Amino acid sequence: MFSRTAFSVASQTLRPRRNPLLSPRFAALQKSFLSTEVRSAIDKAVASAPVVLFMKGTPETPQCGFSRAAIQILGLQGVNPQKFTAFNVLEDEDLRQGIKEYSDWQTIPQLYVANEFVGGTDILMSMHQDGSLSKLLEEKDVLVSADE
Repeated sequence: MFSRTAFSVASQTLRPRRNPLLSPRFAALQKSFLSTEVRSAIDKAVASAPVVLFMKGTPETPQCGFSRAAIQILGLQGVNPQKFTAFNVLEDEDLRQGIKEYSDWQTIPQLYVANEFVGGTDILMSMHQDGSLSKLLEEKDVLVSADE
C-alpha cells in the first residue's frame, strides 16, 4: 500500500501527459467524421426556413426543459410560425450527433436564423434579456408583422 506521502510524490512524478484526444488538432479531424450525406441533410434542414430549431421533441411537445425554454423564447419574441421550422433530434441519431459536429456546439437545442448558427438556450436567454435577439429577428424579418 502507498502511504499518502508516497502517493502524492508518485502522482507528481508519473503525471499523465496531456490527452491528445482533447487537442485542437484532433478536434479538426473529428469534424471530418461528419459524413457528406449527413452534412448535406443538415445543410438542407438549416436552409429549409428562415428560423430553424433543432430540439428534443416538437414545438407542441418539447421533451426537455431547454427545448421548452427555447420554444417559449421564440414565442415571446413573436417569430412568425410560417418562417419557422423545428427538427426533433430524438427521431434520428445521425441528426442528433451530426448537428453537434456541424455547429461545433455540444448541446441541444440549437437555433439557426437565416442559415447562421445563433446558439443554444443559454445564448437565446441572454440575447432575449439584453434585446439582441429581438434586434436580430427584426433585421431578418422573421417576426409576425403588425398587420397580421
